[in-house]
Order: sequence, then C-alpha cells, then structure tokens
Amino acid sequence: MSAIEISGLTKEYGDLTAVDDLDLTVDDGEVFGFLGPNGAGKSTTINMLLDFTRPTAGSATVLGYDAQAESDSISPRVGVLPEGFDIYPRLSGRRHIEFAAKTKAADDDPEAILRRVGLSADDADRPAGDYSKGMRQRLATGMALVGDPDLLIMDEPSTGLDPHGIREMQDLVRSEAERGTTVFFSSHILEHVEAVCDRVGVLNEGRLVAVDTIDGLREEIGGGATMTLTLADGTAEAREVAGSVPGVTEVTASGRTLECTITDPAAKAEVVTALAGAGTTIEDVRIEEVSLESLFTALTNGDEADAAGDAEGIGAGGPETETEVAR
Repeated sequence: MSAIEISGLTKEYGDLTAVDDLDLTVDDGEVFGFLGPNGAGKSTTINMLLDFTRPTAGSATVLGYDAQAESDSISPRVGVLPEGFDIYPRLSGRRHIEFAAKTKAADDDPEAILRRVGLSADDADRPAGDYSKGMRQRLATGMALVGDPDLLIMDEPSTGLDPHGIREMQDLVRSEAERGTTVFFSSHILEHVEAVCDRVGVLNEGRLVAVDTIDGLREEIGGGATMTLTLADGTAEAREVAGSVPGVTEVTASGRTLECTITDPAAKAEVVTALAGAGTTIEDVRIEEVSLESLFTALTNGDEADAAGDAEGIGAGGPETETEVAR
C-alpha cells in the first residue's frame, strides 16, 4: 500500500492555481523530499493531505484513507511538524508531550519522547518559553512523534537548528524510517534533503516537474559529475584512454592531473579500470557531483516568484508564502 496517493489534485484561489493537476505516489516506508520555489504549492498540497483545505478537483489518499472523506481515520496515524508552529510559553516540555498524548489517546512516556529528540530531563521541567528556537523545534518534533505515527509530515524541519541540530534531525529521520515510518517533508536546506531522502519531488508553479532519486535526476538532466585524477606520471596517453570510455564527454589535462566530465555514473569505475589497464598509476581520485541546488535551478529555471495571497503555512487555508530552496 502506498502511504500517499495523489491523483489530479488541484487547488484554485480565484484566478490563482496553487496546485495544478498533481499526480504523486509516496511509497510506504520511504523518506520523500518535497521541494519547490516560493509559492510552488507545497504547503497547499500538505494542507489538502491533512484536510485543512479542500481541493478544487482531484483526490488524495493517506494511508489508504480518502484525505477528505476519512480524515478522522487518518489523524491518529499521522504526526505533523508544521512550519511556523507555536508553543505554550508557560508549559514545560513534559506538559507539551502529555498534552499531545492526551489529544491522540496515546500512552507514550514523555521523557522517552523528549530524549528521542535531544531534550534532557532538565529541559523537560523547564517552561518552553525559555527554550531556544532550536529546542522549540525539537519539542514540536517530539509532539509529532507521539503515538508512533505511520506517516510523519514535516514542513521545514531544520528551521532554527544549528549544524549539530540538523545532523540530529537527519539521524532522527533515518531512525524513524528504519522503524517503518514514512517521512514526507519539505525543506530549504538542500544538504538535509540530499542526506536523508530516498526520492525527491520538485514542484514549480503548482506542477510537479520531476520525481526521482537525486542520482536519477543527475542522470536525467545530464549535469553529471567532475572526476579529477592525480597521476604518477604524464597525462598525454592517459587523456586518450579516459576519453575513450563511454559516459566521459570531456577530458582536460594539466601537469599530472586529469579532469573528466562524467555523464554516466558507471563511467567513474570504468575510467579507473581503463587507466590501470593501460599501465597508468593513479595517486588520487576526487569526484564532485553536480549539486542538488544546480539540479533544482535547472528544473525550475531559477523561478523565485512570490505567490499571490496573504495566507501562509500549513493550516492557513490559502496560498502559501514560504522560505524556500531557491532563496
């Protein structure tokens, strides 16, 4: 069973089409990254999955249930970390988790949940109003994990976190996936997406322009990779050998260094094998993949246009205004 199945999903606000005939399948147990420039329609899509807003056309199922007709069956099995969430300043971290558990009729141990998101026993007793922004993000993540959800929906989960906190969030996403949880999240931190996602979808002006693994996007777009080899001796013959390998489109030589443009991932190993077979001694190999940012720009044409409308974020019921990848 697919965790999320979207067919022809469309949302219009007057003359503005926020989501345009969207088809998407998210497999059970995968980590799926949802990317797009400002106003692309990501939060609007999430709002429709959670029945915070109704589609103009099309349909969606979440965990096998109709997102609109059976939302009451979906809610207990989904954890949500919205962008722009708020906390109760006077309540302790523990009380926040207890509140979430009561809402979901769950019996989670608050201390265990807080440890899971990197908050200590002392933090559990402190008013959340004293928390840093990053700690508030961890607390909100903990609330989303109450009830051991089958699907975790996260909108900008790394907001406010320092590099260490981002690594902790990546570890958390991986561990949830290992537990069998499907994770669906949007993020403007591309390294975070690349580090944890099985696949990504790129939304632009309400339309899905690509769905694939990141390696698959690299291959499809043809951005390839740059492979730099340091050789023990001259490069004249080695340049010809490397250039003859299928999937190598360009080879430049400087001193004892060869720089190869690779369009087929399999060519990386074949270059090394071919050079070794020709008697060339390789002292060092460095490979620089085309960045996810470059892929994103190629897919969206660098579109950073703002969407019309003044509502924003999950649950707003209107077109989204988001801090996005293209910033």
